[in-house]
Amino acid sequence: MHILLVEDDSPLAETTVRALQSQGWQVDATARGELVPLSLERDHYDLLILDIGLPGIDGFETLRRVREQGSRIPVLMLTARDAIDDRVQGLESGADDYLVKPFAVRELVARVRALLRRAEARQGDVMALGKLRLDADAQRALIDDQPIHLSAREYSVLQYLMLKAGKVVTREQIVTMVSGWSAATSENALDLLVSRLRAKIEPAALRIRTVRGLGYMLEDAGTA
Repeated sequence: MHILLVEDDSPLAETTVRALQSQGWQVDATARGELVPLSLERDHYDLLILDIGLPGIDGFETLRRVREQGSRIPVLMLTARDAIDDRVQGLESGADDYLVKPFAVRELVARVRALLRRAEARQGDVMALGKLRLDADAQRALIDDQPIHLSAREYSVLQYLMLKAGKVVTREQIVTMVSGWSAATSENALDLLVSRLRAKIEPAALRIRTVRGLGYMLEDAGTA
């Protein structure tokens, strides 16, 4: 995976680059937002990590220009600001996730992995399994071409389960790929979400099977 980091704090940038490279990812770093749109046009990147407090144009303006040129690259915003308004502005500008500084390296790596998995799941515009179809561009689910209502978290979890259909997905994998959840998310919250999903996809003759001690598996309801 190829990651572009935009951070003007040199010590933090160096620490972040080392942490990401330790996971086997290729990382390029810059301190200026003005260079980002051209960099994304010239080279292929799988993820953009973008600080808000940059010299010149800030992270919000950088992100606006990135989205304006049509890029759908996943974006993780970094900031020392902890105000709700800043988080909302970042997400409404097109960011996929938000991490407040100072942060633990383990949390950064977990957020990056989650965004990369979600991006992988979106690579196919449409995924289909039995009567169930997910349209990634429209962010909607259909059964027999009839839309079903899903919350953003339900959609993300179902999308990941479809990507891994027939394989066990651990609770940890689900939690880390859902924006706004953390390792502290209760088992009850996840169980409740999965229970709602089970009811919603039942007409598609699919089921989400609990694999005791491991996680969940999406499969055809006729599977023994």
